[in-house]
Amino acid sequence: MLRLLDMIAARATALAAVLGTIGLIAEVVVILIDVTGRYFGAPLTGAQDITQMSMLVLVFGGMALCDRQGGHIAVDVFERAFPDWLIRLGDLAAALVGAAIFAGIAYNMWFSARMSVMLHQATNIIYLPFAWFKYYIVVTSAIAAFGMAVRALLLMTGGRVPKEHATGDQAT
Repeated sequence: MLRLLDMIAARATALAAVLGTIGLIAEVVVILIDVTGRYFGAPLTGAQDITQMSMLVLVFGGMALCDRQGGHIAVDVFERAFPDWLIRLGDLAAALVGAAIFAGIAYNMWFSARMSVMLHQATNIIYLPFAWFKYYIVVTSAIAAFGMAVRALLLMTGGRVPKEHATGDQAT
């Protein structure tokens, strides 16, 4: 059962990462067009709006992948002096706290997105609806929370955490 949950988390994480990659590509293309257009006296209308929203897509799209690959910052100055059970407990606490934080982000963004729909909130220049991006944050935060919760379950059951979940020195 845990293997199935981990597979689902891996695929959802991959989807979020692909969407984040699309956000990065969009951002680079928009900046390139805008800078080139400014050189010729015709900047891209709405470049700031698109850049800001694609940054949301990029950051939240990559968050679950960063966690899954153990890419978050970890300070392990004393880790070599700690027993294995304490290190494992710290990893478990980090997974549980991270899952709670991202679940909280998803929960609050859900209500914020609903409010954005009700108020017809949009960007200033080309009027991109905020709700689209807020719902995106809901989904990608839920994916990150799910991935962290699965990692916590794996740690609690004493199962081996797949190599792509590795943190610290184990990842290298």
